[in-house]
Amino acid sequence: MIGTAPGELRALVDRLERLAERRLALGPRSEPAATRARQLVDHLHGHVRVRAQSLDAPLVVLLVGPTGAGKSTIFNTIVGRNASPTGVLRPTTRSAVVLAHPTDREGLREGALAGMSAGSIRFVADDEVPPGLALVDTPDVDSVEHANRLLADRLVEAADLAVFVTTATRYADRVPWAVLERVRDRGLPLMVVVNRMPPDDADQAEILSDVARLMAEAGLETEFIGVREGDLEAGGDRLAPATIRPLIDEVGRLRSDREARVRLAARALMGSLAGLGESVERVADDADHEAIDVDALRRAADRAYASGLTDLEQEVRHGTFLREEALRHWQTFVGADQITRFFSEGIGRVRGAIQAVFRPATAPVGEVRAATTDDLLAAARLQAAEAARRTATTWSDWPGMGEAVSAEADLWLPTADFDDRLRGRLEGWIDSIVGDIQLRGGPKRTLARGGTLGVNVLGTGVMLASFLHTGGLTGAEIGVAAATAFLNQKLLSALFGEAAMTELVTDARNRLQELLLTTFDEERARFDRLLPPDGALQRVADDLRSVATELQALPTSE
Repeated sequence: MIGTAPGELRALVDRLERLAERRLALGPRSEPAATRARQLVDHLHGHVRVRAQSLDAPLVVLLVGPTGAGKSTIFNTIVGRNASPTGVLRPTTRSAVVLAHPTDREGLREGALAGMSAGSIRFVADDEVPPGLALVDTPDVDSVEHANRLLADRLVEAADLAVFVTTATRYADRVPWAVLERVRDRGLPLMVVVNRMPPDDADQAEILSDVARLMAEAGLETEFIGVREGDLEAGGDRLAPATIRPLIDEVGRLRSDREARVRLAARALMGSLAGLGESVERVADDADHEAIDVDALRRAADRAYASGLTDLEQEVRHGTFLREEALRHWQTFVGADQITRFFSEGIGRVRGAIQAVFRPATAPVGEVRAATTDDLLAAARLQAAEAARRTATTWSDWPGMGEAVSAEADLWLPTADFDDRLRGRLEGWIDSIVGDIQLRGGPKRTLARGGTLGVNVLGTGVMLASFLHTGGLTGAEIGVAAATAFLNQKLLSALFGEAAMTELVTDARNRLQELLLTTFDEERARFDRLLPPDGALQRVADDLRSVATELQALPTSE
């Protein structure tokens, strides 16, 4: 083998194929990037995979060249019979003619020649051809038939040995040299036949020297065979075998020498892999660029929802979302006028008056809880809707994202179950306050102070205290919210003590912040379904670039 063992080559192909499929599965965002990713996968499946699975699979020897160069004549000379038609109609070869042993036909169809239409390939079965070798006569690469040039390019991808057939007057034509550049990029082994040479030896030497110069300038190393004009056998369909003896000998060697076929197959595989280095780099670059865009999209969504949550927390912190009606209910229940008088007489008077002031039978617990839940839910929904609108708008304006966002109309609004999810969490949160009171208000004297009220009434007081702050207010200050906040804090302090009250309210606020954060995180997360998993693009780009380095280091010549 040339530098790399078969097992190592197969492992490299396996890794590259998995990476190419990973990249394609991440959904390239632009058409050029998608095309490059698909072409890489298709080439790996259609050619490289077959070569890697069986390095001694049928070898493909390709005859390629311009119109009228005599490819079919040389083809017939190699096989010793008229297997490929010749004539004056151009392009003569309208489909690729494949000469192979009958047992190799299926392997070629499923391997090196997979994906080619039945009309573009004509198989000629020959029991006398040793298994494992196929000769292919291509359509003329410079004909007016565009399909011929595309087929020739595809066959170059499938070949293991290329034989470039040209003439003494056509060897510098640009179109065939474009195909040779692809042969060079692939590291494909190459032989050159210059047909219809002048009879003078000096003229032949001058032409072959110029061909060698052009080949060297193009970075191609090859053996040259010159064929004089008119060196044909009787009938005109074949050359005299001696004129292309080096080529016939090489094909004969490949036919008879299995080890040589394996070496050539390995070299062709390594050349094919090495030629993919730049393509893999470009696919990695595409993934890199998209990773930057995806991170920017995520940051835009994070900012929108963080801003919405911050605004909501401001409303919660100051109780601005609460309706005045609910606060009046609670203020009436606690008896604002009498309690204000009691506070002026000292905290002991407040504790002594609790039973006289509070009227549990008429406590508006249900009304206040329902109104608070509805008001907070409405405020949260408004902020979530604004965050969704801002995120969807930003993403829609991003290159390659507009169509995806438009197809997900629900992203412009809060999720359909937003109200149900948040309402359930808020009700659970209020219940947790009641449970907290039962645990932290454990001492009998504390429960006894509020025993007439019941823990649900006390829980409602703590709930309101989570939203309403006195912030230095006095009972003389005007406003329902101010009065309610003042009374709530003083009463809870009287019942539980200042430290216990502060702890109850702080814990309630923290749990509320957590459930709001969870809800907003869920709303934010649904945008991620339009993006690859976090970090996936960067990982695949790094892995592709690592493999590209290995590919470019592969040896491509003896």
